Amino acid sequence: MDDVSAILLAVLLGGVAAGLLRLPPLLGFLAAGFVLYPLGVQAPPELGTVADLGVTVLLFGVGLKIDLRSLVRKEVWLTSSVHALVSTAVTAGLLGLLAVLGVGLAADGGPRAWLLIGFALSFSSTVFVVKVLEERGATQTLTGRLAIGVLVIQDLLAVVFLAVAEGKVPSPWAVLLVLLVPAAPLLRRLLGRLGHDEMLPLYGIVLALVPGYALFSALGVKGDLGALLLGMLLAGHPRSAELAKSLFSIKDLLLVGFFVSIGLAGLPTGGELVIAGALLLLLPVQAFVFVVLFYLARLRRRTAVFTSTVLTNFSEFGLIVVVALPDDLLDPGWAAPLAAAVAASFVLPSLVGDRPDQLVDVLRRWLPDRPTERLHPDDRPLDLGDAQAVVLGMGRVGSSAHRRLTVQYGLRAIGIEADGDRVAQLQAEGVHAIEGDATDPRLWEELELHHVELVLLAMPAHDNNLATLTRLRSHGFTGTVAAVTQFDDDLAEVLDEGADIGLQLYEGAGAELADRAVQRRPAE
Repeated sequence: MDDVSAILLAVLLGGVAAGLLRLPPLLGFLAAGFVLYPLGVQAPPELGTVADLGVTVLLFGVGLKIDLRSLVRKEVWLTSSVHALVSTAVTAGLLGLLAVLGVGLAADGGPRAWLLIGFALSFSSTVFVVKVLEERGATQTLTGRLAIGVLVIQDLLAVVFLAVAEGKVPSPWAVLLVLLVPAAPLLRRLLGRLGHDEMLPLYGIVLALVPGYALFSALGVKGDLGALLLGMLLAGHPRSAELAKSLFSIKDLLLVGFFVSIGLAGLPTGGELVIAGALLLLLPVQAFVFVVLFYLARLRRRTAVFTSTVLTNFSEFGLIVVVALPDDLLDPGWAAPLAAAVAASFVLPSLVGDRPDQLVDVLRRWLPDRPTERLHPDDRPLDLGDAQAVVLGMGRVGSSAHRRLTVQYGLRAIGIEADGDRVAQLQAEGVHAIEGDATDPRLWEELELHHVELVLLAMPAHDNNLATLTRLRSHGFTGTVAAVTQFDDDLAEVLDEGADIGLQLYEGAGAELADRAVQRRPAE
């Protein structure tokens, strides 16, 4: 079997195995690379190209969802900056201790090398974090918006760092990149004129790779940053979400190459594993620093913990630093232990679980609850008033259900949606909707459900609907719970877990279409 065939088979089996263990598929792709390496399988040159394409398309998609206003908020830029400084200092101190103990590369380097490694490991992995947020359906929640904002600030710091460390400056022609801003209306207008066929994802890929990656790289600016900025120019367009969704499967396939290539980069020696293991001790420290900084920004303890656990991993930027920096600045031998540490940092947070509520309770003693008026305005408890019905998830399905409940059945209904922009749009249309994260267990402890007779679960992620259903029942809600699903097996699962009514999305669409057709038929 040739190397390409072996890689394809291994990543498929690894992804399946991860799914059976209820772990993200990307961990299976990582494992596939580490299993193949000792078997002599070599990464073909094309694999690096595929990985780079995946990262570029991913960052373009991230840009499509970014609200520029979120980047200037103190809880984003100040948290990112202070965390980078603290993390760099702590990592440098740990490496200095290893040097005193005479451990390998740490002993051979000096304070400058320790600080470089510390700064490189102070960042979180954009690829991993965004993948996790997408799998949880949480990119537009408060946690998702905070995490993505921190990642963008980190990317900007990375550009400055590499430019200074490599002694390279962008081309003088790079100032012309500002012309992309006045060109944005043309790009947005073209997006609005495209159909819903293959031209939509093609448009996104071309923007990400040509005026994004290629143009910025040619002018001496980080190409990935170019793709991110091109996406940001289209953010807020009515079709930006559709564009991002059209790229979803393409991006996921390309990112398989990124994760398997980490494993195929090689296995570290015993001494290098010791260093990698020591670096992993930094993860709890980094997580705690994030928690404290978010908490000081007046966020609730749970929001601080959840956002921090998402960001607690090492970035592939650490590997880029080793390759990019001259040998007199940093020994290239750091590549192997850093690769092992990065890969392991993707695995360990998964062991905490998708919803680390136990960790929230552990920190209750050190980070006490605040009075509502002292909390961040975006993170205050919700009030349902006298609502009789609650719709969780106000996308197209949830909005339609909310409209039917209020207009046709006369119920006092309220919608809860995690996407703040979507909530603002609905409120402008006169819809009774509020921003909130229905996956937050504290939400159901704090909400008064005495008047609520009906809860509709219409969130896009099945796992979120299922977890919310479980919490509703565990908190004693005896009213009717209805859920919408995309697949038949998901429908069976929610019914088994206690939903009173379940509807498969396309079955419901067919029934609604028939109802409307009958209502409009000519009178006999």
